[in-house]
Amino acid sequence: MHTTQFDSIYDLAQLPWFDLADGHRLIVDPGVGPIIDMHTHVAVAYLLKHRVDVMRPTPRTAYYLPLDSPVDLDLYSNVNLDDESMFSMKLDMTLMSLTPWGKRATHTAPNLLRDMDDLGIVNSVILPFDLPFGAKNADVFLEVAQRFPRLLSFGSVHPRDRSIEDKLDDQISRGARGMKLHPNGQFLSPDAPAVVHFCGRCGSRDLPVLFHCGPVGIEPKAAERRSQAHRYERAIAENPDTTFVLGHSGALQHSVAIEFAAKYPNTWFELSCLGLSALREVLEVVPPERVLYGTDWPFYHQSLTMARLLIALDGEPDRLRAAFHDNASRLLGLSSAVAPS
Repeated sequence: MHTTQFDSIYDLAQLPWFDLADGHRLIVDPGVGPIIDMHTHVAVAYLLKHRVDVMRPTPRTAYYLPLDSPVDLDLYSNVNLDDESMFSMKLDMTLMSLTPWGKRATHTAPNLLRDMDDLGIVNSVILPFDLPFGAKNADVFLEVAQRFPRLLSFGSVHPRDRSIEDKLDDQISRGARGMKLHPNGQFLSPDAPAVVHFCGRCGSRDLPVLFHCGPVGIEPKAAERRSQAHRYERAIAENPDTTFVLGHSGALQHSVAIEFAAKYPNTWFELSCLGLSALREVLEVVPPERVLYGTDWPFYHQSLTMARLLIALDGEPDRLRAAFHDNASRLLGLSSAVAPS
């Protein structure tokens, strides 16, 4: 029986799969991999032009949940943020997003790759989201993926954009592996007709749709209403030929979201941020071939979901391999993962 409470994220090294290198790098036993992370980001811009140089390494990464923070793996990840960290995160994602500074300046592709190397992660999927105006995150993310082949980018087209068809085809031509939809960040209701229709357009192009799914407890009330897990069912039900990845598996409403697993074989479930007990519930209900490892880097270090999954599936190597790697490889159509350089 493994403990879930640690004085810092560094102390995950007390678990049998991790170790601490150089006093500040959490590393994993090489036998754990290979791993594909289905849910990461580099710095996102919102209103103005993207101002962070996401191609540049920095000495350390400033995660929104700092590495020296106490952590309980049984809690939804954001519950581990203290008041100072929560304030810092919200400031960084609002006012600081208009600048090239703040923690966001460390949320770069080389820093993500550095963490991946420590943790046996061969590929990470980076997820942008865009509004019909302002910053063009998808352009930046697709450029990152062209520069760093181990990073696989989804695209982003707002369902109310006037040039959906052209933008979808353009992003596919530049390597988009799927489409990200974020009801909170894009001011969308997942059951809105425009969203439902957009998901069908993605399915006709064999593009999976990765939804941010479910409330997380820290969003504004209007965003919380938009992200209620039951509101995703219409898009799923009306687009049986579209593959849907439910990011966070419904988050704080995972028990609602996992009911879709039996009803809709086009649903996959990504595990980032779930507390250990919730993650175990997902693993009990969802077919093992439709479970995906994800982390929400740089909000959280990639070890958090990794530790939860290793604990939950300890002694089940086939299910662990499927969740860590093979399911994502199949979903993304990868012939093989790109080996670390």
